[in-house]
Amino acid sequence: MSGRPMPCSPKEIGSLFLFEKLSGEQLGRLCREGRMERFDPGPVYTEGEPAACFYVMLEGTVVLSRRVGGDDVEVIRSSQRGVYSGAMQAYLGDRLRQVYNNSMRVTEPTRFFVLPAETFADIMREWFPMAVHLLEGLFFGAKSTQAAVGQRERLLALGSLSAGLTHELNNPAAAAVRATATLRERVARMRHKLALIAESSFSREQLANLIDIQQRTAERVAKAPVLTPLEAADREDALTDWLEDHGIEQGWQIAPTFVQAGLDVDWLEQVAAAVGQEILPGAVGWLNYTVETELLMDEIADSTTRVSALVDAAKQYSQLDRAPYQVADVHELLDSTMLMLSGKIGPRIRILKEYDRTLPRIPAYPAELNQVWTNLIDNAVCAMDGSGGDGTLIVRTALHDDQLLVEFRDTGPGVPPEIRDRIFDPFFTTKPVGRGTGLGLDISRRIVVNKHHGSIDVESVPGDTRFRVLLPLAAVEPDGTALSSASSDGPPLTSEDRTTSQEPA
Repeated sequence: MSGRPMPCSPKEIGSLFLFEKLSGEQLGRLCREGRMERFDPGPVYTEGEPAACFYVMLEGTVVLSRRVGGDDVEVIRSSQRGVYSGAMQAYLGDRLRQVYNNSMRVTEPTRFFVLPAETFADIMREWFPMAVHLLEGLFFGAKSTQAAVGQRERLLALGSLSAGLTHELNNPAAAAVRATATLRERVARMRHKLALIAESSFSREQLANLIDIQQRTAERVAKAPVLTPLEAADREDALTDWLEDHGIEQGWQIAPTFVQAGLDVDWLEQVAAAVGQEILPGAVGWLNYTVETELLMDEIADSTTRVSALVDAAKQYSQLDRAPYQVADVHELLDSTMLMLSGKIGPRIRILKEYDRTLPRIPAYPAELNQVWTNLIDNAVCAMDGSGGDGTLIVRTALHDDQLLVEFRDTGPGVPPEIRDRIFDPFFTTKPVGRGTGLGLDISRRIVVNKHHGSIDVESVPGDTRFRVLLPLAAVEPDGTALSSASSDGPPLTSEDRTTSQEPA
């Protein structure tokens, strides 16, 4: 949109903070090569168009907005005289794609001093050569630093997850190894016991009864009830007394195994009636080996199932062999992330899940959403660690204004009001040195906003901090933009900033 040309006054532009240190000759050149323009309410330029001009507002009101999905999101509104925007990085030339990084409109008749991008670049290089070198170094150095630190952030997260996964895998794997070694010993004893039975004077009917009882005992182990510690202790005492009354030595060692298998006094009475008193001690010993082997095989099955579940969680977390953009169940993603982080979360932090299971699957980039969950959970755990280590993390899902809400609520000390507006800025962190790079929330914001066309915000008071992620239910055309290329150029600067360039994200 073009404005109406107006006479340019060196005195007027010299009164702006941006040009107040320029000489009369320099101000004259600005007026000769630039121009004054007046714009009626409406658009001035649009995000993504070639950056042709540098704008400095003389009077009026400007609004800057960014395109997020299908919506224009307002990022700043200002009536401050001297704010500027447009081709602010024209001095970088062809090393940077010169387009407007936001859209600008005015809400009332507004006057600008307008300088063509080529002229602005020439003047910067001619009048401020050292500043241009410094700004170039700052811009490209910041981009390189962000790329390097972003890579380190991902490696740190991978290392943390790998350590946690290794710890979680070690426990069931070690349990399976121990159970297997014990099972080998018990099977050897069963073979020895079988040889003793074969050499004894058991009748054919007694052997048949013993084998039948063995089978039914194994079936009973699989259906053993879960007892409270008090119930288990009472049942152990009763079994120990019964075994001693029937002449079975070391009944106190056998009783806990039988209780764990769900056997009781009534069951032993059935065994005694089936095999007879003369062979009861041998039958009880044989059944004890049977119960032990069944329990050990259950332990091995539980351990290997746990290993399999962890491997499945790792595959779900990494989205291995899956399309990057797909319809996903957010609850599956949350569960896999929390399982991967369980070692880091530790036993002192309680996890509460408040899931709305009626929520539909949504189109998303699951691997990248898992990165968001990782960052938010990690921050919550760090916050609660810093306040003593104990705490509660509530993960909630719900439907909110036709969007899917994922909320992470922790009982940590909270985010102080004075830094709340900065926590999503790149490189800003409150973690101790070596614990964080300040890119976790910045990356999370880019994934949620730029990749999924959603939103992320925070509400915090001491003891109740809530990070809320809203994701659209309907499919949005994937933009395919890599995170590293996402721009976060900010609003025009005011007189309070008094710098020559905005820092790139």
